[in-house]
Amino acid sequence: MAERLPQASRQRGGKAMTAAAGSAGRAAVPLLLCALLVPGGAYVLDDSDGLGREFDGIGAVSGGGATSRLLVNYPEPYRSQILDYLFKPNFGASLHILKVEIGGDGQTTDGTEPSHMHYALDENYFRGYEWWLMKEAKKRNPNIILMGLPWSFPGWLGKGFNWPYVNLQLTAYYVMTWIVGAKHYHDLDIDYIGIWNERSFDINYIKVLRRMLNYQGLHRVKIIASDNLWEPISASMLLDTELLNVIDVIGAHYPGTRTVRDARLTKKKLWSSEDFSTLNNDVGAGCLGRILNQNYINGYMTATIAWNLVASYYEQLPYGRCGLMTAQEPWSGHYAVEPPIWVTAHTTQFTQPGWYYLKTVGHLEKGGSYVALTDGLGNLTIIVETMSHKHSRCIRPFLPYFNVSHQFATFLLKGSFSEIPELQVWYTRLGKPSKRFLFKQLDSLWLLDSGGAFTLELQEDELFTLTTLTTGGKGSCPPPPESQPFPQVYEDDFDVDYPFFSEAPNFADQTGVFEYFTNIEDPGEHRFTLRQVLNQRPITWAADAYNTISVIGDYKWSNLTVRCDVYIETPEKGGVFIAGRVNKGGILIRSARGVFFWIFANGTYKVTGDLAGWIIYALGHVDVTANRWYTLTLIIKGRFSSGMLNGKSVWKNIPVSFPKNGWAAIGTHSFEFAQFDNFHVEATT
Repeated sequence: MAERLPQASRQRGGKAMTAAAGSAGRAAVPLLLCALLVPGGAYVLDDSDGLGREFDGIGAVSGGGATSRLLVNYPEPYRSQILDYLFKPNFGASLHILKVEIGGDGQTTDGTEPSHMHYALDENYFRGYEWWLMKEAKKRNPNIILMGLPWSFPGWLGKGFNWPYVNLQLTAYYVMTWIVGAKHYHDLDIDYIGIWNERSFDINYIKVLRRMLNYQGLHRVKIIASDNLWEPISASMLLDTELLNVIDVIGAHYPGTRTVRDARLTKKKLWSSEDFSTLNNDVGAGCLGRILNQNYINGYMTATIAWNLVASYYEQLPYGRCGLMTAQEPWSGHYAVEPPIWVTAHTTQFTQPGWYYLKTVGHLEKGGSYVALTDGLGNLTIIVETMSHKHSRCIRPFLPYFNVSHQFATFLLKGSFSEIPELQVWYTRLGKPSKRFLFKQLDSLWLLDSGGAFTLELQEDELFTLTTLTTGGKGSCPPPPESQPFPQVYEDDFDVDYPFFSEAPNFADQTGVFEYFTNIEDPGEHRFTLRQVLNQRPITWAADAYNTISVIGDYKWSNLTVRCDVYIETPEKGGVFIAGRVNKGGILIRSARGVFFWIFANGTYKVTGDLAGWIIYALGHVDVTANRWYTLTLIIKGRFSSGMLNGKSVWKNIPVSFPKNGWAAIGTHSFEFAQFDNFHVEATT
């Protein structure tokens, strides 16, 4: 294809031409002759019979959970560059939609995100980083659509049950306050609100939520449901007129480009409200390129939202590098602009929400698909993809086999498009690096005297965008710093008087929430600390551990010394730990192995080989009580580990054969208040 790329430009001014067709040096071929001699059909793009469905945009999810955790720590200018690649119009992914998790204090895939209301009388609209992210997105694209969706909920809403629908008014109030807080504290208008990610919906709750929003004057906020499967929400809507009226969009996850009859019968907008979730290599890019077209062609879905926005979490957590781009090294500033960014740009840079699909869209005869969209003002954008089965499999669902082969596709512009004189051409080819092109602009295609016709020669795993818009651009920044491992010596004293973010850099909470804290009555060394702030288990979305834990560092660490000052706040029953070689996190956190050094307010200590405390290496008594500071030290070297309390040995040379490596960590025995200070780790792989 490298030799074929310039060919379109050589056809400028021809009476009839083929676009990007033929090998280098081939002369322009009259269209009629081309159409007669090559296999393949002609595809008509016409608005004479009206238009298809309204296009609602392409977006991505931050959250579900803690997927943007490391992004906030990036130094400038790299953090702003990453944000530009995601949100800046005509630069990179140029996203139309940003969907964020409404933090609920629970583990929601790769970590926990803090709630704005840990407790009933507690409101704080500056926790976490989603507020900041929405503002940064809005700064770059004032028209970006903002969505919020809960995964977990703070425990107080359940009144003792692991269920958010115990008190419908209370849960609706909680969600409403998040929307109001976004506006009041951050001047953010939330456009869409969801129910409960991939979990049960309650029909009466959805109605209560609509009434609550209307009562607060939030009529413009639309409800999307149920962020799970097409059913049973679609059938429920058909059977309940009030429910049908209060839901604006049916959102399904990982629909495999297909919908169901009941969903179509509702006449509501249909969205793939979470999709992609695939490693961001060329296969992931192929997955995205295929579904961005075929979600509409096969399933009438007018928006597709990728999980996740940016892979900005430790790669060894579940679904590592499943973001549109990768930014998981704030300590070095290194990031990678991955192929899904440019595949997304093929659609986002040349369309906008409010455009309309043409009715004349569909599949190509020898595999692949094409869509066309218009703003109704004369502009036209055509996106053609030929992603092969092998190179476009998403992580879910199963993809039935299909074949894509070399073909010629002739497009005929009819109706109001028949007089278009020129189309800009953007091209991507995925695959071997030597043959790979990512979002390359070709010379424009002139259609003067061609009768509105052109022919494309198509190979496997290609993307073409042909458009009347001249504003597209492949943004670039100076190369970021080279990749570096997490520093082998790392420390944090948490001495931040007015932290911009509530969480300390690089700590990734896996169960519980660890926040900067100020001890107002302590003028000494421990005035500023990191505190675990939950004393109640949240309404969970995943299998949260019964202990709280935050991990940090390099997963490859093997030999390490972890030292930290700790403060138990719960008399008699309280306990804290430091740990090394922690080998699991995210939705797998309950089964994490490692070396855990615990002390308890009842004057005991324990060394375990797992977070749950089933594998006991040692236990005994120590001089420990609540409400006093202690310094714990854990040393792991080779097959042995040792521990110290206030510099004095508590246990020595306990054999630890598994795991061989993992993160460092801090945490508590249960959902309880506890503080940590002067964290220090020295490690070798």
